[in-house]
Amino acid sequence: MTKTLTPARDLAAAASIRFPNESAEYRAARTALLAEEVELRRQLARVARQRRALPPGGEVRGDYRFIGNNGECDFAGLVGDHDTLIVYSFMFGPERARPCTMCTNFIGPLAANAADIGQQAALAVVARSPYERLAAFALERGWAPIPLYQDCNDAYARDYTGYVPGGDDAAALNVFVRRDGVIRHFWAEEMGSETADPGEDPRGAPDVAPLWNLLDKTPGGRPADWYPRLAYD
Repeated sequence: MTKTLTPARDLAAAASIRFPNESAEYRAARTALLAEEVELRRQLARVARQRRALPPGGEVRGDYRFIGNNGECDFAGLVGDHDTLIVYSFMFGPERARPCTMCTNFIGPLAANAADIGQQAALAVVARSPYERLAAFALERGWAPIPLYQDCNDAYARDYTGYVPGGDDAAALNVFVRRDGVIRHFWAEEMGSETADPGEDPRGAPDVAPLWNLLDKTPGGRPADWYPRLAYD
């Protein structure tokens, strides 16, 4: 049954939060923005429902082999006892002296939430570098809870957009589901340069990176010529 929702403008007009010394001009503009934020929340919920209703994706059949903290495993080993698996492809191949700064920035919060995520789904961060190298970098960053895996033969990276033609790493977020003993692809982030609007940095929606979500709420927004670094002086 379709819900009848109160118009967003009415909800915004009824909101009671106010702040010291704000002008009438500010309040009017903020209330109009609040209505747009309500609409955005509803759109995000609609997209999430549409995502959950996707038909079954392709069956996982490749020769995917990984090395993690407990040694070698196959793809089913990544899923473990769960029926849902979230995999982030980390741009840290053996050719790189240091890993991607944006991947590193994203994995930090992911590591902080790994225990909570693990209550609902299996989580894996996969990269093409040897596991020992990944583990050393995780120790450097304090990522103890994050489940890191080496992609032993690059097969997973090639099939699931973690490796682009020409031999460069790519960040990728993929979700898999197991039903009746069969593991299938469920969803992947497919927004990129081909779907980017003019003048906008290619990104998904909603953006999964906390850094950009917070900067979007500041007066300066996302800096056009800045990316995070692995270390600051």
